[in-house]
Amino acid sequence: MYDVLVIGAGPAGVTASIYTKRANLKVAVFEGNVPGGQLVNYSEIENYPGVKSFSSIELATDMIEHMSKLDIEVKYEKVTKLEDHGSYKTVSTDFGSYDTKAVIIATGNVPRKLGVENEEQLAYNGISWCAICDGPIYRDKDVIVVGGGNSAVEEGYYLSTFAKSVTVVQNLDRLTAEAKANEKLIQQPNVKVYYETLVDKFLKDDKGLTGATLKDKDGKTFDVFADGVFEYVGMIPVTDFVKHLGITTNYGYITVNEKMETKIPGILSCGDVNDKQIRQVVTAAGDGAVAAQNALKYLESLH
Repeated sequence: MYDVLVIGAGPAGVTASIYTKRANLKVAVFEGNVPGGQLVNYSEIENYPGVKSFSSIELATDMIEHMSKLDIEVKYEKVTKLEDHGSYKTVSTDFGSYDTKAVIIATGNVPRKLGVENEEQLAYNGISWCAICDGPIYRDKDVIVVGGGNSAVEEGYYLSTFAKSVTVVQNLDRLTAEAKANEKLIQQPNVKVYYETLVDKFLKDDKGLTGATLKDKDGKTFDVFADGVFEYVGMIPVTDFVKHLGITTNYGYITVNEKMETKIPGILSCGDVNDKQIRQVVTAAGDGAVAAQNALKYLESLH
């Protein structure tokens, strides 16, 4: 039996695993996708204290190397269910089940889709949710970015540094990212922003995506042709595996107290998957540290 099982290998989960491993506990981390969480979807981070700017991919790599140096066991398995048995918990995956005294959930969230015509057919074949992953494919080509928050603006700017043109489609009358990021994007000569505009449908031919039909606030539609689309319209928490436990909000986020404890003793949660105000790397790491410390206190209470 494990002392602590951490579900998720983003900044929160990695931090939690490091703290619990350093307390000489038997720990393992589950990751159903690639380690690093949402870090792998961004190009640079410029608001982490003490570091002016650094590559998100480098940070994700450094975190995984840190876990490896501490011999933290990482299981690349998708968690399908978490069960509470009082004094112990069971984590089930596609490959088996594991018993543990405590669990720290750090599954984060995944990109929300628009739900418009041709989106599913073009997913990962012209439509992407990760500019750092797929952006270089569109060097000297035309791309559309859907959204106006931090992710959309920052990745739109990144794309503008090598794409022929970047068309930003924002449903509000303004961009909602940080002021500095907005300014950088708008100043790019190859960027055009359509405000109060929606994607009506995506256009395609037998080879793949060719653009999108947009609809303005007056209901008028027009086509914008592009080689690729990047969507940034919000996130969905990864909590299907715990919905039966009654620890999530109506939106699927996990409810915790200031100690990162859910209402079920021995089940803690941290990072972007929590019902919280700010979702940043620095807050996720902080949450992970708090969750780990209180997991230790819970384990001590069992003796």
